[in-house]
Amino acid sequence: MKIQIINGPNLNLLGIREPGIYGSQSFEAYLEELKMLYPNFEIDYFQSNVEGELINKLHEVGFSIDGIVLNAGGYTHTSVALADAISGIKVPVIEVHVSNIYAREAYRHVSLTGKNCKGVLTGFGMDGYRLALESFING
Repeated sequence: MKIQIINGPNLNLLGIREPGIYGSQSFEAYLEELKMLYPNFEIDYFQSNVEGELINKLHEVGFSIDGIVLNAGGYTHTSVALADAISGIKVPVIEVHVSNIYAREAYRHVSLTGKNCKGVLTGFGMDGYRLALESFING
């Protein structure tokens, strides 16, 4: 099974940015753990702070792999273009948020992208990525 993980703005700072909210582990270290837990998965990783690059990556892989795990960061709450990109591809997308977006500022309570996703995981820390992978196994 081939899965693409796509992380959006500021997620390159996981492990150093606001550890009380996002934890102290880098995403790269966590990704290595995921790859060891799921040796039968081909897991590719892409991160960008640029909205258009995230859209381009969705278009690039959105017709040829088994699933996408997307943490669009702040674009979750603001990007109609990203929501449209998810709607336009064939591959199922699971939206993940490290923090519980409903326990944060009111503007974070709305996900423009979530309605076009197979499901949304929020508030499980980095484990949300593992749970997303499990959802692809279980259909």
